[in-house]
Amino acid sequence: MTSGNPKIERRGLLLVLSSPSGAGKTSLSRALLDTDPHIALSVSVTTRKPRPGEVDGRDYWFVDEKRFKAMAAADELLEWATVFGNSYGTPRAPIEQAIAEGRDVLFDIDWQGTQQLSERMAGDLVRVFVLPPSGEALEARLRQRAQDSDEVVAKRMAEASSEISHWAEYDYVIVNADLDESSAALRAILAAERLRRDRMTGLSAFVRGLQATLT
Repeated sequence: MTSGNPKIERRGLLLVLSSPSGAGKTSLSRALLDTDPHIALSVSVTTRKPRPGEVDGRDYWFVDEKRFKAMAAADELLEWATVFGNSYGTPRAPIEQAIAEGRDVLFDIDWQGTQQLSERMAGDLVRVFVLPPSGEALEARLRQRAQDSDEVVAKRMAEASSEISHWAEYDYVIVNADLDESSAALRAILAAERLRRDRMTGLSAFVRGLQATLT
């Protein structure tokens, strides 16, 4: 008698989290990465200067504008966008390799990047939009970070409405009033998407083998 679930090969997926700045997608990303060893964060390239505590190659690949433009021209980026004067992009090669090997990748990107990924890898994409519970909560979170000036906070608040207008382009929406509840919802989404039949590349072979044992 055997026990345990059989190992069935599957194609990896791309889990995208988007939100206006301060809504909590970074906290949700960290919580998921801390509890699920089977998903890794996509490391973007950016022209933005490192913030305190950020490490090159772990948080971002920090490059200058010339290098970034060269990568975009050579089609080395799956998606890229300019946000608040800085450019961000996703290197193509490591993502395509991860998907083919059945590994999941987490993206913390905006709606522009999500649209570009949807055009190139729609079948592999799971899109989640994170909303703040209120405008007041969003502003409070931005100020609590103590990383931006009042001018930058005001600019991010002004941009929030435009960013939120893209919520309907996503597969799932989480209103992040409570981090624990939102994290549980995100884990449930990921668990369900991993079980989609069209991602289970080894399912047909498993079923044929199962049927053979029944005859």
